Amino acid sequence: MDPVIDLRSDTVTKPTPEMRRAMAEAEVGDDVAGDDPTVNRLEAMAAEFIGKEAALFVPSGTMGNVCAILTATRPGESLICDTYCHSATYEGGSPAALGGVTILRAQTGRDGVLRPEHVTACLPPNDVHYPQPSIVVVENTNNRAGGTCMSQGQTEAVAALCREHGLWLHVDGARICNSGVAQRVTPSSLAQPGDSVMFCLSKGLCAPVGSVLAGPRDFISRARRKRKMLGGGMRQAGVLAAAGIVALESMVSRLAEDHDKASRLATGLAQVPGVVIDLESVQTNMVYFSVAGECFDPVAFARRLSGEFGVLCYGPAGRIRLVTHRDVPAEHIPIAVDRIADAVTSAR
Repeated sequence: MDPVIDLRSDTVTKPTPEMRRAMAEAEVGDDVAGDDPTVNRLEAMAAEFIGKEAALFVPSGTMGNVCAILTATRPGESLICDTYCHSATYEGGSPAALGGVTILRAQTGRDGVLRPEHVTACLPPNDVHYPQPSIVVVENTNNRAGGTCMSQGQTEAVAALCREHGLWLHVDGARICNSGVAQRVTPSSLAQPGDSVMFCLSKGLCAPVGSVLAGPRDFISRARRKRKMLGGGMRQAGVLAAAGIVALESMVSRLAEDHDKASRLATGLAQVPGVVIDLESVQTNMVYFSVAGECFDPVAFARRLSGEFGVLCYGPAGRIRLVTHRDVPAEHIPIAVDRIADAVTSAR
């Protein structure tokens, strides 16, 4: 069906022409030796952008989170996060498999925001029988909650509790730029309460590869060693870092366009009989919905939408997830609504 509308994720975005030119012309060196000038420039720029002392360029957001967790913990310790935190749900069990770290999932509300009382409920007794926590991870925006935002004040409240208990606070800010644009604040203000932060240059910012881990200089130095252990030394990585520089320079403000498309998509779907959607959760570029009825199978429905109706999507966690991005033209949004409406009608 023409056009095929790809709403699977903002990870499907293609690099812009400006990024491709920058990649072709990038000055490179050996990043593991510390002499790739384009990587060095990106890391310095990213640290300033997110308000931290130093930064580390990594191949993926998952590796950035893993490096942070491995650097802040020791085997036998534990990690506290929200119920559906990306590090606990979508990173292959890496805290346990690679770091010997137990994950303690806090029961948060539908907005996915981890609050001090949630962390407190997870704190174990100071007893030799229990793995003692050493790190708290918050996710901003929260994927499974619908791309919802965490405010600076909410993160500061968790940070204060972490300081009280000697816990490291890591911000999984894969889409923190979306959160900043949605709240009309700088990403650095949202990251400020955290000891460390990871954010993606791919996804909505359209770079083909790469994320950044940022934090105190000594922490990043130790995280660089973890990156090497994980196979993340990329040698002439300036070819990739060049696209990341363009992403930071020119792609952040345009995220508002993606949010507008998501809002219009959600509003349209809310008018479709049988669609169940929480409009309050549509704060950035994600739209989650389900279809009324006991027999609704999100995986099968997503497969049918993708195959028969030309709307590519996923069906995780009992719902359909749609993600808007640069490569979905605004004029495709009403087409997607009509096709989903047809799919819902034919399924009932």
